[in-house]
Amino acid sequence: MTLQFSLGAAAPETVETPCVVVGVYENGLLTSAAARVDGAAGGAIKRQVESGDITGKAGSSAVLFAPPGVAARRVLVVGLGAQKSFDAARFQKVNLEAARALGRLPVDAAVSYLAEVDVPGRDAAWRVRTAALAADHAAYRYTATFKPREKGAQPELAALAFAAGEEAQAGLDQARAIAEGVRFARELANLPPNICNPAYIAAQAQAFADAHDRVACRVLDHEEMERLGFGSLLAVGRGSANKPRLVALEYRGGAEDEKPYALVGKGITFDTGGISLKPGPGMEEMKFDMGGAAGVLGAFVAAVEMGLPLNLVCVVPAVENMPDGDSYRPSDVLTSLSGLTIEVLNTDAEGRLILCDALTWTAQTYQPQALVDAATLTGACVIALGKHASGLMSKHDDLAAELLAAGEATLDRAWRLPLWDDYQAQLESGFADVANIGGKNAGAITAGCFLARFTEGQRWAHLDIAGTAWDEGRKGLATGRPVPLLAQWLIDRAG
Repeated sequence: MTLQFSLGAAAPETVETPCVVVGVYENGLLTSAAARVDGAAGGAIKRQVESGDITGKAGSSAVLFAPPGVAARRVLVVGLGAQKSFDAARFQKVNLEAARALGRLPVDAAVSYLAEVDVPGRDAAWRVRTAALAADHAAYRYTATFKPREKGAQPELAALAFAAGEEAQAGLDQARAIAEGVRFARELANLPPNICNPAYIAAQAQAFADAHDRVACRVLDHEEMERLGFGSLLAVGRGSANKPRLVALEYRGGAEDEKPYALVGKGITFDTGGISLKPGPGMEEMKFDMGGAAGVLGAFVAAVEMGLPLNLVCVVPAVENMPDGDSYRPSDVLTSLSGLTIEVLNTDAEGRLILCDALTWTAQTYQPQALVDAATLTGACVIALGKHASGLMSKHDDLAAELLAAGEATLDRAWRLPLWDDYQAQLESGFADVANIGGKNAGAITAGCFLARFTEGQRWAHLDIAGTAWDEGRKGLATGRPVPLLAQWLIDRAG
């Protein structure tokens, strides 16, 4: 269910709603909204604080049902943690936990006063946007491949209002668009590979273009790519019955003669590793290897829904990597679209092989003013940065700074890794211009160095999202990252 968001300004003790949400810090310190509700309810919140039922621990929650003197049927009291260390990340966390708690209650609507909580360095628009995105993330449910279930008798949260003034409206508008992009990305990535194959991604892109006036879609099939010389990309897809597609979405929101920004996303719809076959345990997670494609498509959706005044292209090489009698092999030498030859040392380093041709084609076709790719590229990046930060690589300090700032603004954070020429020696080959792997040392960086060879002359940055695109485990879902980061970067460029 898609949450509907709005703004409201009524006093928390007077608003008629199934539930109001207020905050309490540790040590029993009440926010202004909580204090007003407490006063109207004759000290009901303070009594629960004193009894220990409300601790104020960050993310904890307690429900007061039909407190006297309060118009709302319920009051959800959410813990904010220690006030002196309250920051942007904590704000995001408590709003996420508040939304999860609301999802467990039999309510179809609520009004949250958490957006009134002061966050150092952040304005009301940021607070509302962050709270709305956290709530939408918590409300997402994957249902596409379950047996349809009868609608339960218990109502589900469908509408959430935030207590804030008109100055927060821009933040709420952005939240609606970014949330749509995040949901688009999560749904695409969560779908199983027998549904979400290259042709499916192309069909979804075409459907989006058909529904939006300023959007066009272009799809290259394997025969056209063969004529054009996509030797590296096509080699990866040779072992699969699902033929590759190159999908290009174009949005015209700026001046006709203005160069576009370009996003490119790795779209390996399933990755067995090819002849260099992956181990069986955990291989089911390789449906998420198109997380980069899902992320850039989601950012494109968000930009279009916001109507940003810029031109934007989104290019997705969509390929399935399978073992077969016709699969490419270790020691094969491929000729890329750029003309550079590549020695294949490992067929499980396939993402860079489809990206290099897609980056070359995007640069040649659109001459973008900036080019950013996103890819679930290397396990090495997960080892280096874990699940919290995406890896960022660029030779352009200004572009890297823009992306890092966008990540900090949205809490979809990245960390910059070096892209020094010193690492290029690890990619030397005795049989081709470049090898497709550089050994186990600095694996995330040498993957970036490989892509750098195909983006000479471009203002380019690479995001390795292998650690951030999905949550691990059999029930782990796609996160929708880096949609917020990329959407914010585009908002900043449009400003």
